[in-house]
Amino acid sequence: MTLGSIRDLTPVVVVILFFQIAVLQQPASQLSGLIEGALLVLIGLTLFVYGLELALFPIGDALANALAERGSFPLLLLFAFLLGFGTTFAEPALTAVAAQAANAAAAGGAIADTDVAKAGYAFGLRLVVALSVGVALLLGVTRIVFGWSLPLMIIFGYSLVVAIATIAPPETIGIAFDAGGVTTSVITVPLVTALGIGLASSLSERNPLTDGFGMIVLVLLTPMIFVMAYGTLLAWI
Repeated sequence: MTLGSIRDLTPVVVVILFFQIAVLQQPASQLSGLIEGALLVLIGLTLFVYGLELALFPIGDALANALAERGSFPLLLLFAFLLGFGTTFAEPALTAVAAQAANAAAAGGAIADTDVAKAGYAFGLRLVVALSVGVALLLGVTRIVFGWSLPLMIIFGYSLVVAIATIAPPETIGIAFDAGGVTTSVITVPLVTALGIGLASSLSERNPLTDGFGMIVLVLLTPMIFVMAYGTLLAWI
């Protein structure tokens, strides 16, 4: 596992060292901080991967199997929605992006330049994105259970993105497209992947390879729709 982390981290370190020494021509004495940081990242990455394999993947797989065996489709949908909503709303990257979006909105005159207004804007954005991911998992679970076509869902979803983008306020479009990226966090992706594969594996008529994957693309897609729709609704109000 450690060797794998070293292999993954080596290209990044090599690029940084090349630019540090050959391009920027910084003295070697300044490399001590880089080396120390690389070692810490290596330790953290190793522990993180070990934690995924030890806990998150088995948890997602086991919960999906248990819920499928109980045969309760509404309970499975509730679990999927709460999983998507909870992990996304607590995502640090989303919190940071929402705060930056609030500052930009205040600077652009879209909202009042006060702490209360910016906090409300950031909270609303986080809430909308979290709801969208919850809905994405609802759609993903329903697709696996009923065998819906993923390509058709994606085509329809991106057609809806294009349609909404033509009427959405320009200041919300960039935020909406970026919101899809920040939802694919280091916690959400393993859990969602394990949920999809575990659910497909527990259903005899489903193939884990063809049906278990594809939920992440829905997680990327739905925030764009929800955020632009939210911005359009606020503009109309």
